[in-house]
This record gives sequence, structure tokens and C-alpha cells, in this order.
Amino acid sequence: MANLFIISAPSGCGKTSLVKKLIDQIDDICVAISHTTREPRPGEVNGENYFFVSSDDFERIKNNDGFIENAIVFGNQYGSAKKTVDGLLELDKDVILEIDWQGARQVRKLYSNAVSIFILPPSIKSLNDRLNKRNQDSKSTVQKRMQEAIGEMEHFNEFDYIVINDDFDIAFNDLSSIITSQRLLLGQQRDKHQNLIKSLI
Repeated sequence: MANLFIISAPSGCGKTSLVKKLIDQIDDICVAISHTTREPRPGEVNGENYFFVSSDDFERIKNNDGFIENAIVFGNQYGSAKKTVDGLLELDKDVILEIDWQGARQVRKLYSNAVSIFILPPSIKSLNDRLNKRNQDSKSTVQKRMQEAIGEMEHFNEFDYIVINDDFDIAFNDLSSIITSQRLLLGQQRDKHQNLIKSLI
């Protein structure tokens, strides 16, 4: 039985870097690539970071109930395709959804066993510094992202786990521990090792 993990965080909290390391270092786990109508940032690749689609294509999928969640963030649409998520789960791979709190709320209604994790910065100053150091956005956009981040962080109590990304290695270890603990639950272990259990009892 594969797990569905929801990982959410305000912009600048290091979510993408943490998830990339999880994928690199943990077996049988992958990210369900989301669809978005926004333009690719420098270095982003279609089908690897996101599926970059037109507004018309996005609406067509949405109108056919093709998304398990979708939201408008900074004027752009984002959505996770049901076909993508279910296909990965059927391959018995743990799946990570990198989505915001709005999407997390929608997914939990459809996948009651989903495990949700919210990443917080160590301080407002730290978050502001990280957003400015990225050099991807104008000062006005950074200010807008900061305002959005504060609003997003108010929803932390809707999640199962909280991880503080002050020290990257510690935050990564915390995330890894959550994934490992879910894999060691009774139901997971019973299904995975059913032949062994039968031989023992």
C-alpha cells in the first residue's frame, strides 16, 4: 500500500530543495508533477518541474474533473491531475504532492489517508531574506509573496506534521523520519511482509 504525502510551505521555505533531496536519497518515492498556467522560470523544464499548459488546456482538464486539487496562486492556476497521482500509487510508489494549503484541503477530502506536512521558516526575517536572495522577483513581488506567506502560515494547524526549516540537514532528517514512520505502520508492514508474518505465526 503506497502512501500519499502532501508537502506544503510558503514560497522561500526551501520546500523544493528538501523534496529534491528526498527523491534523490529515498527509494520508491516520487513527486506527482503538477500542471500550471504560469510561464517557466529560468532552468525549469516542462514535464520535470511542472507541466506548463495554456489556460484553455487547464480549464479543459478541470472541467472534465481531471484534477484532484487546483488553486490560483499569484494569478496563475495550478492543479494535480488525478490520472498522474493514481497512476503512481498503482505502481506501489509513495507519492509526494507539492501543493499549497488550499490544495491540501481538497486532496484530504478525496484521499483520507494522505499524510500532510507543513514546512515553516525559522523567522519572518529569514523568509524575507531567502526570497530576496533568490533574485527571481521584483521588490514588489517579494512584498506580495511575504503577505501571502503570512496568510498561508495561518493554516499550519490543518496539517499532520510541522517541520521547521532552519537548518537544512535537520529539516531533511525530520522529513525522512516522517516518511519512514509511515512506512513502518502496522498496515504497511503487514501488507509488505505478509509471507514472513504467516511463516512466523
